[in-house]
Amino acid sequence: MNPELFRKNVAKALEDLPDEFRSKMENVEIIVEEFPDRETIEAVGATSRWNLLGLYVGVPITERSVFSVSILPERIYLYRRPILRAAGPPENVVDTIRDVFIHEVGHHFGFDDDELDEIAGRGE
Repeated sequence: MNPELFRKNVAKALEDLPDEFRSKMENVEIIVEEFPDRETIEAVGATSRWNLLGLYVGVPITERSVFSVSILPERIYLYRRPILRAAGPPENVVDTIRDVFIHEVGHHFGFDDDELDEIAGRGE
């Protein structure tokens, strides 16, 4: 999937969020990159640039207070090539994009990886 079509699918995933969630994404920038950079890989403890599909950078809604001041937008990074590789057959790509996007949105709403895996039915 070329970069333009990939971005369109990311935009569709955002549009498909229920209004009550999408309205709380106003200050979240969604960035598509080919791969995470070396510093990001090291910071999250990934073993390879292929192992990180997405990343949320910001303060989850559940950790904010009325005194919190947000200057920079929060960010959701989606890494195109690792997502394409993880998707496998082309018919799985759109679902994988959506799944990774929703996972990172979940972090924005304060869920940790274990909780998100449980919600997705992948918990232990």
